[in-house]
Amino acid sequence: MAPSTTRRRARFNDLTISQVRTLTDDAIEVTFAVPEDLVDDYSYSPGQYIALRATIEGEDVRRSYSICQAPVTGELKVGIKRDFGGLFSTWALANLKPGMKLAVMMPEGSFVSQQLKPGAHFVAIAAGSGITPVIALIESALASDPHSRFSLIYSNRTAMETMFVDDLADLKDRYPTRLALHHVLTREMRSSELLSGRLDGEKINDILEQLISPTDVNEWFICGPFDLVQLVRDTLADHGVAPDEIRFELFTTGRPEGPGGQSGKPVVVEAGQDVHTITFRLDGTSATVTTPLRSNESILNAALRVRSDVPFACAGGVCGTCRATVVSGTVNMLENYALEPEEIERGYVLTCQSIPTSKLVEINYDS
Repeated sequence: MAPSTTRRRARFNDLTISQVRTLTDDAIEVTFAVPEDLVDDYSYSPGQYIALRATIEGEDVRRSYSICQAPVTGELKVGIKRDFGGLFSTWALANLKPGMKLAVMMPEGSFVSQQLKPGAHFVAIAAGSGITPVIALIESALASDPHSRFSLIYSNRTAMETMFVDDLADLKDRYPTRLALHHVLTREMRSSELLSGRLDGEKINDILEQLISPTDVNEWFICGPFDLVQLVRDTLADHGVAPDEIRFELFTTGRPEGPGGQSGKPVVVEAGQDVHTITFRLDGTSATVTTPLRSNESILNAALRVRSDVPFACAGGVCGTCRATVVSGTVNMLENYALEPEEIERGYVLTCQSIPTSKLVEINYDS
């Protein structure tokens, strides 16, 4: 389950959809066939994601989706759940069919296991579509080590809205003594009060006291919306769990006020206006763009105005696709849900969240 230590700069390629499977009324699983000449580029670790790209209503739209299976050569599977008002997910559920080609980014992400100890006990707490990377982690962990164990706390509103319910049941049948499944339903009563209702702080504490002892866990995985992820992290810290034993992934930050956007937004630089000058290196070539001093424009947004191939996926500080190093100058990174502390120490920033604070800034996407 350990990730590769070599980082490659992700690129999009057109892949053919081989299968679309209905999971719930509002969710599908999409399988992509990976041609032989791209197999190495699309190798991945359990827990990583890909970004999908399409032109919808004249707009270049990108969304990140976690890979929902243990590594299989020549194949990628993702789960897509309809978001209320979500442009890409609504389009995907209505339009994606076998035989179609879609732009798919090479796998990325750090929501992967760092635990190499044989016989480890893994625990995941997921909500809704947060199950997609977790099911890959479960399948891989239990298949690769006959002594490992995995416990899953999985929250959904109703049983009918639960993604991969049959796949999880199949895994439980395959590993009856090593996989513990605990389905929590927020809008349906279950026989156990502990597994009914919203995952709030009190219920998470009860789960840690009655179902899963933190002292018996080697590695934790949390995947879901911002509020839940933060609540679980804080609760685990209160129970003495070390930060380096926790992996987390956000599907939304819940903070839409930050800089972002799916493409470079128009910014007018008037003659004589004070500007930041941003020079960035990408694929061995350099480009320069200016942005007004008080525009509060992100480096990503500015860079997209002069090069459409600048890498990004979520534009919300979550996925890490747009990361680059600051070679010179200074920036203010408003949000960060993707970079590890050691990456920040090495000068990495998320360009979708970074605002220039010096007159000259030099950025390297190739580092």
